[in-house]
Amino acid sequence: MNVTILAIESSCDDTSAAVIRNGQVLSNCVAGQEAHRLYGGVVPEVASRAHQANIVPVVDLALKKADVAAEDISAVAFTRGPGLLGSLLVGASFAKGFALSRNLPLIEVNHMQAHVLAHFAETPHPRFPFLCLTVSGGHTQIVLVRDFLDMEIIGKTLDDAAGEAFDKSGKLLGLGYPAGPLIDKLAREGHPVFPFPEPSIPGLDFSFSGLKTSILYFLRGKVAENPAFIEQNLNDICASIQHSIVTILLKKLRKAARQRGIRDIAIAGGVSANSGLRQALEEMGGREGWTTHIPRFEFCTDNAGMIGVTAYYKYLAGEFCGQDAVPYARQ
Repeated sequence: MNVTILAIESSCDDTSAAVIRNGQVLSNCVAGQEAHRLYGGVVPEVASRAHQANIVPVVDLALKKADVAAEDISAVAFTRGPGLLGSLLVGASFAKGFALSRNLPLIEVNHMQAHVLAHFAETPHPRFPFLCLTVSGGHTQIVLVRDFLDMEIIGKTLDDAAGEAFDKSGKLLGLGYPAGPLIDKLAREGHPVFPFPEPSIPGLDFSFSGLKTSILYFLRGKVAENPAFIEQNLNDICASIQHSIVTILLKKLRKAARQRGIRDIAIAGGVSANSGLRQALEEMGGREGWTTHIPRFEFCTDNAGMIGVTAYYKYLAGEFCGQDAVPYARQ
């Protein structure tokens, strides 16, 4: 029997719907929200209102692209959290309504767990157990993945996330939002000639607040000496910032891999789209003898395809939720 899942993702500012059949992604549609560029960051109220406008057209498009009728859906999945509460409520409410109207089971999905299982949207798949460095605007984690639904966070950020470090640094440089992709683009034309101190955090945890502070004071001092410093050195500054963040991430990942004796290593989350991180992971993997797994860009950013893939394995395990399930903002 075919298991066909309609999946909804609305944790931040992207409205996404996907159709997954027997674990295969048939469609994966995303509607972004350009309005947030005007504010230099995501405005929760603006995001939730845009989700309300986008949700029906995006779901309709996902069903049409998959050539699947509403009557063919076996279950409805939605992102329960973590994320922006108002945004999550829109997706959860739509999913509940769709499921209730057709008497379908509901499946709630953790957004970060879905980023990890995005690796199973396409082949080749990682082999269990594997380590996944999950990096985004709100989270930085090293996850030990023993099975589809058996995961343990063995390292996490103690303050700011890697994606936030990119965006806040970009704001200091006068770049637009989101700054991460812009820093990545500019870094390709520069060299990491400006050193920034690495945080001394024991174990497998991360910290990026000190790095952000050091970048702030560095730029403040250089601009005081030369008001045109940022403009004249923008590519090298971006390359230096990116090199520092990537180095911090991969040193901890290497430490975790050596401690656990694991050689299948993956990255996931929005920051995993960063070309510097992807290249550095492959290079480190070659030196360490790892089999590295890097998702396609479509499955790095927030998308309903990863929600549906996760929901498929929860469906097989009989893990459903009721209409009383409420979204949560924090993990």
